[in-house]
Amino acid sequence: MSAVCIMVLGTTSGAGKSWFATALCRHYARQGLSVAPFKAQNMSNNARVVPTPDGHWGEIGSAQYFQALAAQARPEVRMNPVLLKPEADTRSQVVLLGQVDRALTDMPWGGRSERVWPHIQESIDELRAGHDLVVIEGAGSPAEINLHASDIVNMRVARHVGARCLLVTDIDRGGAFAHLYGTWALLPPEEQRLIRGFVLNKFRGDATLLAPGPEMLAERTGVPTVATVPMLWQHGLPEEDGVFDDRSHAAGAVGTTIAVIAFPRISNLDEFQPLKNVPGVRLVWARSPAQLVDADWVILPGSKHTSADLAWMREQGLDQAVERHTAGGGFVLGICGGLQMLGEALVDPHGIDGNAPGLGLLPLVTRFEADKTVTPTSARFATDLPGPWRPLAGVQVDGYEIHHGQTVPHPAMVAAGHHPYPVIASDASGQPLGWRNASGRVLGLYLHGLFEHPVVLQALFGIGTPTLDRVFDRLADHVAACFSPGWLDALAHP
Repeated sequence: MSAVCIMVLGTTSGAGKSWFATALCRHYARQGLSVAPFKAQNMSNNARVVPTPDGHWGEIGSAQYFQALAAQARPEVRMNPVLLKPEADTRSQVVLLGQVDRALTDMPWGGRSERVWPHIQESIDELRAGHDLVVIEGAGSPAEINLHASDIVNMRVARHVGARCLLVTDIDRGGAFAHLYGTWALLPPEEQRLIRGFVLNKFRGDATLLAPGPEMLAERTGVPTVATVPMLWQHGLPEEDGVFDDRSHAAGAVGTTIAVIAFPRISNLDEFQPLKNVPGVRLVWARSPAQLVDADWVILPGSKHTSADLAWMREQGLDQAVERHTAGGGFVLGICGGLQMLGEALVDPHGIDGNAPGLGLLPLVTRFEADKTVTPTSARFATDLPGPWRPLAGVQVDGYEIHHGQTVPHPAMVAAGHHPYPVIASDASGQPLGWRNASGRVLGLYLHGLFEHPVVLQALFGIGTPTLDRVFDRLADHVAACFSPGWLDALAHP
């Protein structure tokens, strides 16, 4: 028998679909059900490395990765068969079942839907065959009537599996009842019938003031408002869709200020979520030189378009600000694309990313190759790390790599017999994963996920953060308490 499917739809992007679906995954897993998450197509530069059915490695959106962990399931590519990774305002790299598909990437947007739908259908059918319950996340709004005919992520999926749909809205934005009614009204009758309940999310205030809104909405639609979910600040999960909180964060007295350069095409920003939870750490998303002035560390994160983001840095004067930061005794960490920027040059013979001079803070050269490195990685840090990185000496951590660029010491340095590029970390085979400059103030690392390790946080800051299991349980408790007793369990009943 195929699994029951519960689908979380939203009236808008940012309504809270991702973390709400995560909460449902953990709630139902705690009921003893075999649960899998699913999102047909995700658009995000936040990705994780997971297994493919043929025994290789591929990418899925980070939201489905965390949902799988919440569901106590092994993350895999069928949980997010299509991933769009934006490279510019009008162009995205298409990842199909974990692998970059160049033909789909080059194809006009409107022609992709029918090409990828069979893979989406097969993926969810296989997940349904192997689990008791599938929790499906929609994308944006299901009522984008200009896109309805080519829909592959919302109601087409819901119709295919007969999903029991919850429609979630962000009441904190205002206009929640209009959003819910308008979304429902724009759906054809056969899709309206799939909506089992409305959810008012991110509520602040006195719930008695909502009346008679829910009752009037039910009269007009026949759909009950089944839950009002209070605002949950600092819920502990990374933000989805490349959205981050612009506010500076610090719990307690500030001991360390970390400025993360917020490139236009920033990627894998979700790996910095743990830093927001560390007492005494103030995390700043920096877009101007002024935001680096008081920073102890500056982090250049991953980028989906390294050369373009490097050009943006220069336009903002951030390149000079980073140089002033290091000259003044500050520390810089580049991760993946950020590492590539710190080198002398970006070389692109295949038209992947673009040629560009680097910042020149590390004697390295990056060449963009046609084949993409996508792999889980175990790294061990060197034993002679300087400065604030010294506590990581000899520490081994697991993470992942996602990059087209391949980085090596500058050929001119090698030819001259100079080696001013100490390796700071290597993988299990001894291949370098990171380098530092002579002073040790500038580090570059290909490993994603560094700050997600309790041993790293303990070493660097002397404190741990809540485990993901505690985060998932808190989310599940928070959401389940907002429904009438037994309602969620009845929704999942075959």
